[in-house]
Amino acid sequence: MSSGKKEMPKIEDNELAREIRELRSRLGLTQEQFAAKAGVTFSTVNRWESGRSNPSLLAMRRIEELLKVTGK
Repeated sequence: MSSGKKEMPKIEDNELAREIRELRSRLGLTQEQFAAKAGVTFSTVNRWESGRSNPSLLAMRRIEELLKVTGK
């Protein structure tokens, strides 16, 4: 039975959201541009950065490739 309260996001989730936001900022990309490079939609990046969802394994691989290509 649900208590009606929203669950607090895990600290790790908040950390990942912050790291994605910082990476995108370092790359100088908008959420829309970052989404195109990661192969996802703008709304998906928005959910990642707000901590409402996490990247899939495939998306994480694409993000890692972005890091390698940019050398940042």
